[in-house]
Amino acid sequence: MLWYEEEIVHLEKERAALTYTPDTLFYGSSSIRQWTTLADDFKNLSTVNLGFGGSTLAACAWFFERIMSGYRPDRIIIYAGDNDLADGRHPQEVCLFFKELIVAVNKKYGTIPCYFISLKPSIARWGLIDQFKYTNELILKEVCQHPDWSWVDIFTPMLNNEGKPNADYFAADGLHLNRKGYQLWASVLQNALDLE
Repeated sequence: MLWYEEEIVHLEKERAALTYTPDTLFYGSSSIRQWTTLADDFKNLSTVNLGFGGSTLAACAWFFERIMSGYRPDRIIIYAGDNDLADGRHPQEVCLFFKELIVAVNKKYGTIPCYFISLKPSIARWGLIDQFKYTNELILKEVCQHPDWSWVDIFTPMLNNEGKPNADYFAADGLHLNRKGYQLWASVLQNALDLE
């Protein structure tokens, strides 16, 4: 996990420099880290971006306590798992890391609303699509066993009429999102968030 150290230290420095108290933590891989418009997309929330590039669900569980130190959020929104599969991990292994993350959240925050964004169907990783679908199925089953966790399906709305990833939502690399992609995620998430 040493290769993440520079980004983790950066997140720690950002936390020390914060001039507000965030109520909503966005946590996960580069799909979160590159979401630069979070504050504008969720004006009804006080957000902080805790994404770190290349991170896996394994890394998110491993660094959870360290990255979350000092935060007392009302909710956590997570996207990770994409890179685990690209690194050759099996869907069942990825689900085990998700279970570890649930344990870490419960240990630190008890019963807090958590939202897991489903793995996205990217153009660049379409060759792994069956593994992505299976991983989503496994994690969804796990989410359903925990009343504080909610499943946010962005997989389905990111497909075109042919059932392939909609290129309109992706940057040139076919993996990361463009502005339109983030607008879609923001819309889906706003509908999923229980802010009553």
